[in-house]
Amino acid sequence: MVEKVVVTVSVTGSFGDRSVPRLPITPEEIAESALEAQEAGAAIAHLHVRDVKTGKPSMEFKLYEEVVQRIRDRSDMILNLSTGAGARFIPTDADPVGMAPGSTLSTPKKRIEHVVRLKPEICSLDVASMNFGTHVFVNYLPHVEWMAEHIQEAGVRPELEVFDIGHIEIANHLLRTGRVTRPPLFQLCMGVNWGIPATSHHMVMMKQALPPDAIWAGFGVGETAFNMLAQSVLLGGNVRIGMEDTWYLEKGRRANGNKELVEKAGHIIRILGKEPATPEEARELLRLR
Repeated sequence: MVEKVVVTVSVTGSFGDRSVPRLPITPEEIAESALEAQEAGAAIAHLHVRDVKTGKPSMEFKLYEEVVQRIRDRSDMILNLSTGAGARFIPTDADPVGMAPGSTLSTPKKRIEHVVRLKPEICSLDVASMNFGTHVFVNYLPHVEWMAEHIQEAGVRPELEVFDIGHIEIANHLLRTGRVTRPPLFQLCMGVNWGIPATSHHMVMMKQALPPDAIWAGFGVGETAFNMLAQSVLLGGNVRIGMEDTWYLEKGRRANGNKELVEKAGHIIRILGKEPATPEEARELLRLR
């Protein structure tokens, strides 16, 4: 039997705006792009939402509700809602605790409101604070613990996002204390400034540090996206690709959208002797049942 690989499409993310060609912005665009990606082989849609007018990232519940409903009305796709919004901090020069424009700090309750109310099968859970590009990504451990508990109370599986090897130990703490149940879902996030580099060596190191029962996927950003996708498949992991992670199909060639990125991912998976999983197969592989 051919081994199956679960493909997650990261539909839109929180970087870029309307100036980026073919980046999904409105709930309709985000839902349609996810559904097109499913046609190309994606089993999971990882979802952020954006302000319809500005294209900037949003935490508005009604936007999430519309995206989720549009997909659920037409598809059996597994939904994975982001909880990363509300964690961006940029200090002012005059006041180290003052929030400069671009900061989005919010309460843990607000960060998971859409998850608790909409009950997707999966949601992301960023476990650690870090310098993230030009801002600080704030994930205070007591808040992470609280979010993990309430995510699971809602019947949702947290996907533990780890951007460096030490983050895995924080995830292990959540497992040891029963805030996350086994088997855990992990996402190895490679190449984000200033996390772990996106190289084969570093992905192997991350994979070896995971708990033995971990079910994991990996991705790279920018020009490393497809390199890390192939490496993840070779190491026995699942994969993620989409316009959250890269806007390019290859160097100098912009993707026409998420469908084209997922099609290329499927091609790589098949070259390596495996097949993209359907949503039903993915539910079995990820122990969502």
